[in-house]
Amino acid sequence: MDIELNTVRLAAKQKVTVLDNYYPSAEARRYRISVFGAGYVGCVSSACLSNDGFSVVAVDPDRFKVERLAGGLAPIVEPGLAELLQTAHASDLLNATHSAADAINDTDISFCCVGTPSLSDGTLDTNHVRQVCEDIGKALRHKSDFHIVVMRSTILPGTMEELVIPTLEKASGKSAGRDFGIAYYPEFLRESTAIADYYKPGAIVFGQYADDTRSIDALKALVGHIGITPHVIPMRSAEIVKYANNCWHAVKISFSNEIGNICKAKNIDSHVVMDVLCSDTRLNISKAYMKPGFAYGGSCLPKDLRALTALGRSMNVPTPVLDAARLANTVQIEHARSLVDAASHETIGFIGLTFKADTDDLRESPLLELVEGFLGKGKEVTVYDPNVARDASQSRNFLKHIAPLLCDSIRDVIAACEVIVIGNRYPGLKDALESAARPVTVIDLARIEQPENRNVTYHGLCW
Repeated sequence: MDIELNTVRLAAKQKVTVLDNYYPSAEARRYRISVFGAGYVGCVSSACLSNDGFSVVAVDPDRFKVERLAGGLAPIVEPGLAELLQTAHASDLLNATHSAADAINDTDISFCCVGTPSLSDGTLDTNHVRQVCEDIGKALRHKSDFHIVVMRSTILPGTMEELVIPTLEKASGKSAGRDFGIAYYPEFLRESTAIADYYKPGAIVFGQYADDTRSIDALKALVGHIGITPHVIPMRSAEIVKYANNCWHAVKISFSNEIGNICKAKNIDSHVVMDVLCSDTRLNISKAYMKPGFAYGGSCLPKDLRALTALGRSMNVPTPVLDAARLANTVQIEHARSLVDAASHETIGFIGLTFKADTDDLRESPLLELVEGFLGKGKEVTVYDPNVARDASQSRNFLKHIAPLLCDSIRDVIAACEVIVIGNRYPGLKDALESAARPVTVIDLARIEQPENRNVTYHGLCW
C-alpha cells in the first residue's frame, strides 16, 4: 500500500516521518480509544492515534501527566511529540483523565501501556499491570457494550493467561473473548525515534486469545493505513516476541563492541569491518541461521571462534560474547543428549552424521559427537548417512569405527532401533517414519514434519 508521507524537520539533522494526508478509513475511525499509562509508549500512542483522526482519552494517576496532556503539552521529551499533541488538542481529539470508569464508558478499545520495571532479582514487576486490569475490570462490570482490552506493556509469556485475563474477569464478572475482547499488541517503539517507529514499523504483532477474532479485526482496522500486514500469532508467542527482539538487539550491540575491542587492539578500523559484515544481506543480515535447531559444527565456525577468542586472550581483550557462543553450543549438544537419555532405550538410530546435509564433512560434527558418546556408554548405535564413506577408498573423511554402524536405508535404521535421532533431512524420511510398524521414539534435531503415525512418539529439540 502506498502511503503519502510528510517529513517534518524537528531538530537539526533529525527527521521524523508522520502521516499527513493519509488516514484510517471512516469505519476504523469510529472506534474511540482509551490509553492507560501516559509514559513513553502511552504518550506516543495517544499522540499518533489522535494524529490519525481517532478520538483518544489518556488515563493516568499522575496529575502532572494528565494536566499536561489535557492542555496539549508533552509530559516527556520525545522528538515530534509536542507538535502532535498540540494538533490533537486543537482538533479536540485528545482528552486526559484520572478516571478509569469515565475512560471505559467513553471509549470502545483500551490500550494498556503501564510500566513493567525490574525487581531487585531481575524478575518482572507486574503490580502496575495487575492494578490497571483491576481498574478496567471494575469499569467493565457496569458497561453493557462490548469493549476490547489490548495489553501493550512488555510482559513475559504466560502473563496474559495467568494474570491479565483472570484479573479482568474477576473484577468485571465477565468472560474474556465473549463478554469483552482481549488481545496482546507488543510495542517496538524506541525512545527518541518513537513516532517514526510507530508509522514505519519493522513488524506489527497481534497476540490472539482463543477464537476472539473480533478484537483482532478491530486492531487490524486501527493499523490498516500503515501498510504493514500484521502477524497474528498465539498469545504466548506474541508475549515473547518483544523479549526475543530486545535480547537480539543487546547481543548485536555487545558482539559489535567485542569485535571493535579486538580490532582496536590490532589497530584495525572496526567500523570498516562491521560495514562489510552488514553489507552481506544473504547470510549476515538475513534470516540465515535464525531458526532454532541443533548445534553448529564443521570446519569453520568452531575453529574460527577458538582462534578469535585465543587472539583476544593474547591481547588481554575479554571476549564474553564469543565465549558464550561456544558454551551455548555445548549446552545445545547436552540438551539433545538428555532427550535421548530420557527415552531410556538401548538401541539408537541416527539419521544423519555429517555436521549438515549434502556434505561428507565430519569435522567437529555435533552428531558424530553424540554417536561417539552413546557408543562409549555401551549403547547399540545404527547410522544412516548416504554421504559417509564405508571404506577408506571412498573418502578422506573415512572413520573406521563408524563404518560398521552404517545402514543402507532409513527404513533399516527404523526397523533396528527403538530411538531415532533425526540429525539431517533426507528424501524418503517422512514415508519411512509414517510406515514404522512398531513403536519408536523420535528425537528431532532438524525440524521435520511431525509424523502422524501412532507408533511414533515425537520430541522436538526446541519446538
